[in-house]
Amino acid sequence: METTCLGQEKIWFDKWRFDDAERQFYEQQNGPVTVCSSSQETGASTILQDIARARENIQKSLSGTTTAAAPLPAPSATTCVTISTSAPAADYSGLIERVANLELENHSLRQVIEDLRQVVSKLENRITAVEKCPVSSQPDPVPAPAPAPVPKSKPTATANGHPAEEDDDIDLFGSDDEDEESEKLKEERLRQYAEKKAKKPTLIAKSSILLDVKPWDDETDMAKMEECVRSIQMDGLVWGTSKLVPVGYGIKKLQIQCVVEDDKVGTDELEEEIIKFEDYVQSMDIAAFNKI
Repeated sequence: METTCLGQEKIWFDKWRFDDAERQFYEQQNGPVTVCSSSQETGASTILQDIARARENIQKSLSGTTTAAAPLPAPSATTCVTISTSAPAADYSGLIERVANLELENHSLRQVIEDLRQVVSKLENRITAVEKCPVSSQPDPVPAPAPAPVPKSKPTATANGHPAEEDDDIDLFGSDDEDEESEKLKEERLRQYAEKKAKKPTLIAKSSILLDVKPWDDETDMAKMEECVRSIQMDGLVWGTSKLVPVGYGIKKLQIQCVVEDDKVGTDELEEEIIKFEDYVQSMDIAAFNKI
């Protein structure tokens, strides 16, 4: 049944003949390639054995027999197998270059390992030398300075001519003479500090103020109004320059500069003095205020 089915299929059973013919043609053109390497011999013999078994199995299946073909004897390791191929000989230049690179890397690694061994041996020698050093080689500690001796007070003689006991010289509660001396020293230091502070010049805080003094209307005498404003005299007040600044509709305001000491003159007090001239002054505003 199997043979009938295979007979109806379109299978190219004679392909191996054409392959042999093609192989023989290329052998005539290029010549056979002989490989004597033992590894290539083993691979080529294995391929030939597989091809032979496949051919025998196909032929026996077509003839109705199912007996497997006997394997071909393996060639010896010393025999040379002749393989014919259409491809050119393999280029081993890349393989040789890789082998050379590996040898260089191996050489550099060996050099690094040798350097590491030398470093480890040096460290071991140093550790051994440190361990062999005696403890006495360490620097001796610096001795602490001895406390200063306490002067001993001479014993005072009593009325009988015998020296008094040392306990009599110890005053546990202090004396009034020491308190008086400390108070005098404290007062002297306070007096010196007060004199030194009095001689030191104090910084006077001053401010520069720009005032806007506005009249009632355009008929107000601005010269008289400025005269009234400058007539204000206060300790720590100095008047500066002034000018007339137009406001609108022919009305002008007096803009006057002054310098005041902050501790002596206040802005509220200065405003009250200026507004007292109610015949000329309608209001007063601070246009600018700067610390000097």
